[in-house]
Amino acid sequence: MNEIPYLSLILFVPLLAAIIIALLPSENKQTVRWVAFIASLIPLALTVWVWLNFDAAVPKDGFKFVEQATWYEAINSTYHLGIDGLSLTMVLLTTLLTPVAILASFSVEKNVNAYMALFLMLETGMLGVFLSLDLMLFFVFWEIGLVPMYFLINRWGSEKGERELWGGIKVKARAYASFKFMIYTMAGSLGLLLAIQLIGVAAGTYDLPRLFEIWPTLTEFTNINTTVAVSTWKTVAFWAFAIAFAIKVPVWPFHTWLPDAHTEAPTAGSMILAGVLLKLGGYGFLRLVLPLYPEQANAAAGVLVFLAVAAIIFGAFAAYGQRDFKRLVAYSSVNHMGFVMLGIAAAARAIGTESATIALNGAVLQMFNHGITAAAMFFLVGVIYERTHTRNLDEMGGLFPLIPVYGGILIFTSMASLGLPGLNGFVSEFLVVRGAWDIFTSATIWSMLGLLFTGAYILKGIAKTLHGPLNKNWVGHLTEINARELAVITPLMVLMLWLGLWPGWLLNVINNAMVALFG
Repeated sequence: MNEIPYLSLILFVPLLAAIIIALLPSENKQTVRWVAFIASLIPLALTVWVWLNFDAAVPKDGFKFVEQATWYEAINSTYHLGIDGLSLTMVLLTTLLTPVAILASFSVEKNVNAYMALFLMLETGMLGVFLSLDLMLFFVFWEIGLVPMYFLINRWGSEKGERELWGGIKVKARAYASFKFMIYTMAGSLGLLLAIQLIGVAAGTYDLPRLFEIWPTLTEFTNINTTVAVSTWKTVAFWAFAIAFAIKVPVWPFHTWLPDAHTEAPTAGSMILAGVLLKLGGYGFLRLVLPLYPEQANAAAGVLVFLAVAAIIFGAFAAYGQRDFKRLVAYSSVNHMGFVMLGIAAAARAIGTESATIALNGAVLQMFNHGITAAAMFFLVGVIYERTHTRNLDEMGGLFPLIPVYGGILIFTSMASLGLPGLNGFVSEFLVVRGAWDIFTSATIWSMLGLLFTGAYILKGIAKTLHGPLNKNWVGHLTEINARELAVITPLMVLMLWLGLWPGWLLNVINNAMVALFG
């Protein structure tokens, strides 16, 4: 036990700040905004301190900064927190993007107290998933993260558009998108909860370090009276975990909730949804599925790689076909997260090999890189939307002379998303492809088709927005990106370049975690 509970502070400072913000007078909106922003910097500062002292920290069961206390003694569940290189990377991503997204939300005028409080509650939910070393605690935080995002989409989403439900009932598009987001993720959570209960009862514990030792080799259920073979129960539990996390990633064909949620969410909501929430699915595969179900994952590797390649190809094709700039970026997330799943599938088939480790390094780095670039892309879409009140690419065109600074930033960020060598996207996708090549050669070749169309839809977005004939409607009306917006995008651009030129500072931490976890 650490003398100072750094992980608990990182975890609960946002929740405490959310409570304080909810109680602040609602009349002074600017004060509420600055309190939320400053409060969000505290977990970031604590995370940086933990990062700098990570190597010197004493490990316990493969994790550092471990905190453990009795929580739910009746079912042998404990309040157990800890980090390794995998979770530390995701915690850094979360604590970095949250203040950036809150700064991007300074233009929100409606119910600012509730908006900022929900954003900070969402941060606690996401951090809890990454920090938990108890399966039941993991699930609690997994569910906590759903509620704030539902309300952020439902209450602060796009005002325009309606969707028709069964029976001809019409609802606002944002209500439809938030409901769809909740139903999809809760459907996956139901099977996940049942599988977690099975593990807890059968193994007699929810403690992850202990489960990593006993669950993969458990051949007899002493606590459950059943005639069904243990291997069958494990296979059922494996698919419950896999489907829940596949919905969250999301991979094809579980991806249909994502474009609607992104399109209707407020700009900062889309930044966090793409930047962090999607990573909960990839993290679940890496933290739980591969360590707990190595045999089942190996048997299902062919299915996983098929879904990964389908996500890469169909995500790219769908993005290319969009006229709505935000939906184009939304489908690009399906495409980019497909590379994460490709790395995971390769590791599932050949766990412990050098190629699998390379693929895993690439998958984790891709989660971090995509979090940075996707958040930046959604923010830039929001910047142009606030000025033009349209996301239709056909209504833009030739805007570069009017907003050259914005145009340069959009090109730079788009190139990072495309995977231009020298920027962050190239490094992670290269590692995934290099690792997967030795394991799933044919599937990796097919994935290159999606990579080709990645370039096509990125260039389409740039061309439709910045180049071609100038739309005269925007002359005299379009303003350049402002100082606050520059403050939002600048740290993300610095990271894109830094990770493209020198990824070792992050890859060393990731690689040590992957070797420790999977050999």
